[in-house]
Amino acid sequence: MNQVNLTARIAEASPLRYTPAGIPALNLVLEHESEVVEAGVTRQVKLTVRAVAFGSLAETTGQLELGKPHLFTGFMINARTSKSIVLHIQAINLI
Repeated sequence: MNQVNLTARIAEASPLRYTPAGIPALNLVLEHESEVVEAGVTRQVKLTVRAVAFGSLAETTGQLELGKPHLFTGFMINARTSKSIVLHIQAINLI
């Protein structure tokens, strides 16, 4: 199953755009920081991930304050133009 739950902050939000089909789309950069235990050792985890929201979710996401933590739920795909991955956001909850 390809489902991701990520607690992160919106670091960057591009201006709202529209797909050729007229669907609102919003590109984001999310930043995550946490501590996890791996093999009995506490490890600092930091990551930056590209994300996108579509439809009414894109419109409401564009109004969120940068830097506040949220829980992003969605799925990962390969970016069309590179070998990197993009989180397609399906839900956002304020933490």
